[in-house]
Amino acid sequence: MTTVLPPPSKRQKREDAARARDPIEQPSIPEGLQPIQFRDADTGAAQGPVVTVSLADLTSKNLSLLLNGLLGKTDPSDRLPYHFYSPLGDGEFSQEQVIKAYLEGKTTTEVSLNIPCRAEAVFKVKAVTRCSASVTGHGEAILATAFSPASSSRLATGSGDKTARIWDCDTGTPLHTLKGHTGWVLAVAWSPDGGMLATGSMDNTVRLWDPEKGEPLGGPLKGHTKWITSMSWEPYHLREPGRPRLASASKDYTIRIWDAVGRQTDMALTGHKGNVSCVRWGGTGLIYSASHDRSVKVWDAAKGTLVHTLNAHAHWVNHLALSTDFVLRTGYFDHKGKKDAPDTVDAKRRKALERYEAATKGAGGVERLVTASDDCTMYLWEPSKSTKPLERMVGHQKQVNHVTFSGDGVLVASAGFDNHVKLWQAKDGKFLFTLRGHVGPVYQCAFSPDSRLLVSASKDTTLKAWDVRTGKLAENLPGHQDEVFAVDWAPDGQRVGSGGQDKAVRIWRN
Repeated sequence: MTTVLPPPSKRQKREDAARARDPIEQPSIPEGLQPIQFRDADTGAAQGPVVTVSLADLTSKNLSLLLNGLLGKTDPSDRLPYHFYSPLGDGEFSQEQVIKAYLEGKTTTEVSLNIPCRAEAVFKVKAVTRCSASVTGHGEAILATAFSPASSSRLATGSGDKTARIWDCDTGTPLHTLKGHTGWVLAVAWSPDGGMLATGSMDNTVRLWDPEKGEPLGGPLKGHTKWITSMSWEPYHLREPGRPRLASASKDYTIRIWDAVGRQTDMALTGHKGNVSCVRWGGTGLIYSASHDRSVKVWDAAKGTLVHTLNAHAHWVNHLALSTDFVLRTGYFDHKGKKDAPDTVDAKRRKALERYEAATKGAGGVERLVTASDDCTMYLWEPSKSTKPLERMVGHQKQVNHVTFSGDGVLVASAGFDNHVKLWQAKDGKFLFTLRGHVGPVYQCAFSPDSRLLVSASKDTTLKAWDVRTGKLAENLPGHQDEVFAVDWAPDGQRVGSGGQDKAVRIWRN
């Protein structure tokens, strides 16, 4: 039944009449033409020529359109979003600040105003439109895929045939078959420098491999008593030189931290009362673990002690993601891969730290965490500040299987068994779009490195590429003959890799 609103009271009528008699005065903007010079916020280099703009038009939106025009990006599809900073001090650009300074005589229209700017995405990824290779080799379903952080030419996969494989995506051929596990390979993880590959299996062991030679680096890492469900490498900027470490999660309720060179357990983190489904190693030295005991735990990686327990979910916590996952995964590599990689260890650590700090800058310098559960909800957290969630994110009608942040930390995507992918704002958990198109449960999704596109993998045998700005389908990608369990977008944006029940690895390009 429709709710009928009560009529306005006499007081409300009087206030409405008073507002009608006294129109709101619009703030006056002085007339004047202001010369401006755009400058790169990092290098100070001039971006285009000096141009003259009226004070009334000095808004961030107008400045972005103007700068794209000055740099020759007139096609809307080619424009880059720009971030502008105050020309009069620290902080964000503000039209009101400039006008106030003009009125107070602190600036003048006779002198050019230098406006620092920074492109929010320095390159653009095109939607994948075609399958460039369908490669067979695995004898059972493909359960995990991951591109190397250094190049889109190397893809690792884990399979139910007890092997992992490394594929040459340039030629569409198998490069190495990694044999040694005696159970299904459930997880694969590249080290941030691309120098090692870790695989976790149902045989309760973790194995390390040289991805260039395809050879094992010693024997299996033993300690867990049940399946390995998830792995995460220590961030490169935190790593002690020559001592990479790895965290692994298991169905035996524990997380283990391994010394990858000494090939031993540094410490075992105990406290969960159920299967540990996911683990992430954060950029401040904290380890986050999600469990079927309905909790998320935050650990100090140096001491091995429990820092927080995050309790909010009413059922199994299936997955978690950090707002810094992308930069932690890729370390000192940007979208150019090995071309712009530093030469020395110190320079590599410095660049990895700079990329991490840039990724957290928009959130006040802190990592955010999002958790997904069988209770059909997600929660957004700032674990370094509080054990209370920032937001409860509801909308899925069935369990949420997978969740991920965009590379720029602005968006969150969730994949559910209700056949839907949903997009959310990362800063406050606000719902944005439901991406409808799949007709079966969605198992995984992955953002493009420039954060403009999203690819999802489903039980309905298809992948779909989405434009996250509009929430519309960009490309439908049929080709697999059965369920698609795993998908990954290469860090340089050139390729998407997928695998599933049909045992074939498919490489997708634009």
